[in-house]
Amino acid sequence: MKSYIIQLAASRLLPVTLILSLLVFYRGHNEPGGGFIGGLMASAGFIFYAMAFDTQEARKKLKINPLTLMVLGLVTAVTSTIPALFAGNPFFTGEWISINLAFAGTLKLGTPLLFDLGVYLTVWGIMLMIIFNIMEE
Repeated sequence: MKSYIIQLAASRLLPVTLILSLLVFYRGHNEPGGGFIGGLMASAGFIFYAMAFDTQEARKKLKINPLTLMVLGLVTAVTSTIPALFAGNPFFTGEWISINLAFAGTLKLGTPLLFDLGVYLTVWGIMLMIIFNIMEE
């Protein structure tokens, strides 16, 4: 029998863990954290949800196959290396662009953040694949 209290907690904590995982992901660009820890936090929210309900409910809530998340992450990480090659720099060299925003100043975006996003998605996808498969056995 599934506990109503655990189900309520899991359904309320899932959005919180996802938001916190995004904050840790973005903060990790300049401080401790990053894509790996953010991906683990995102997967932890869905794992708790799957434990409270079941993996089928967690898969419905996720709305995307974990394998697809993993592949998107790998493609994103590899794509982040291409701008350096076009700029004539070595593989994995960080490249940045600056975007002037009218009211917020200058926004600097770089390929390291894109690479971290790839790591985030890959870790999130592979952790859910592993845990969901174990839970379904």
